[in-house]
Amino acid sequence: MKPDILQLNPILVPVINDQLNALYTVHRLYEQAAPDAYLREHGAKMRGVITGGHTGISKAMMEQLPALQIVAVNGVGTDAVDLAYARARGLPVAATLGALTEDVADLAIGLLIATCRDICTVDRFVRGGEWVRRPQPSAIRLARRFSGMRVGIVGMGRVGRAIAIRAAGFGCPVAYTDLRAMTDVPWTYIADLKELARSSDALVLAAAADKAEGIVDAAVLDALGPDGFLVNIARGRLVNEPDLVAALTSGRIAGAGLDVFADEPHVPPALLALDNVVCQAHRASATHETRKAMGEMVLAAIAQALAGERPAMSLTT
Repeated sequence: MKPDILQLNPILVPVINDQLNALYTVHRLYEQAAPDAYLREHGAKMRGVITGGHTGISKAMMEQLPALQIVAVNGVGTDAVDLAYARARGLPVAATLGALTEDVADLAIGLLIATCRDICTVDRFVRGGEWVRRPQPSAIRLARRFSGMRVGIVGMGRVGRAIAIRAAGFGCPVAYTDLRAMTDVPWTYIADLKELARSSDALVLAAAADKAEGIVDAAVLDALGPDGFLVNIARGRLVNEPDLVAALTSGRIAGAGLDVFADEPHVPPALLALDNVVCQAHRASATHETRKAMGEMVLAAIAQALAGERPAMSLTT
């Protein structure tokens, strides 16, 4: 008999789903009309859980899975997983660490360039026929150069380092903040977030955000200043969104590129009305290459745990 696996989020890569179906009896909870009842009926036989970083898994749900041997997070965020309970129970919680790095860093730079060069605004200008109606150069405001910008990075983990390397390739001086200075990176460490913002033309959020909330507030945005840009490819709750809306609408910062929001999929309407904001739908890792690599890591973590081994990417065991 194939082991039973509970899946809380869809995986969009057919080859990964084919392998899951071949190896396991997969119970897709997200397809059930009455998920609570389904879990009560089938939970006792589940040996593994596949979830996403945003969905995670609660202590209450894990308590309903007495045979559970592995929580495989198809992502890098574990803030929605009760890690303390998992550790106490000896459950491995594995994430797809490293698989997302390049794509997330690419999007961070893409959002910054799109925002400071007004790429999306001018795209709408052309598509809407405004270029024909107003062909004079003054109809479009001058944009900001990205090359040479002072880039401040919040969080110098895998993604932060990849962003720094890309920014340095554009001739950008890089500084960063984190819980401590890193001895193995060449960039300038600034302990205070407000001071980092004050010394940056662009502030890029790449922190893990497991516990932090609202760290980018009015004071940090004022330090970034009217010529500064904010990019967030980490977690929406790192930013105090009302403060961000106020800073953007009043011109206290120049613009923002956002892949994540505090209450996804709900985006503050005021942000959507602004030409100096570029929005994405939490899709920094959404490429064929990365999602396939993530799925392969999920498969590997489940196989290792069910074989009695410690999953390579376990964060709890």
